[in-house]
Amino acid sequence: MANANIFDRLKEDHDAHRQLFDKMADAKDDHDRLEKLFDQFKVEVTAHAAAEEETLYATMLARPDLREDAQHSVSEHKEIDDYLEELDELEFNSEEWRQTFDQLKKRYLHHIEEEEEEMFPNAAEELTAEEETRLAEIFAKRKPAELKRAEAADRRPCIARC
Repeated sequence: MANANIFDRLKEDHDAHRQLFDKMADAKDDHDRLEKLFDQFKVEVTAHAAAEEETLYATMLARPDLREDAQHSVSEHKEIDDYLEELDELEFNSEEWRQTFDQLKKRYLHHIEEEEEEMFPNAAEELTAEEETRLAEIFAKRKPAELKRAEAADRRPCIARC
């Protein structure tokens, strides 16, 4: 994405996550496909959050006018991560798993909507175009490393779900 700013790049990921939710909804009765899509979602959202925190949020935390928004979003990332950990401990696609997944989906969609509609516009008022482009470049470099880290973490031996 040439000349993209950080907000364009993050929204691109959000759109991919929304598409994964749609695919998971379509695959709800295909256990194997649903599990693969969910595993893909976990890796993608984990890598996205880490790279986002290392770029945009780190910059926002350093600015008093943006700090509160960044702290709020970081706490929501922790909440999403907690849901993912809880899901890993449940029997995949069981009734309890589905209920927890529905809660995760609702919280995550709320989070990205809030980012796109409130936080990104607030940050855009404070950041220069050059900063936005530089952050997108840093994000593009960080995300592949975070994907590798998330994939490695997802391959750890599991206890309850395996």
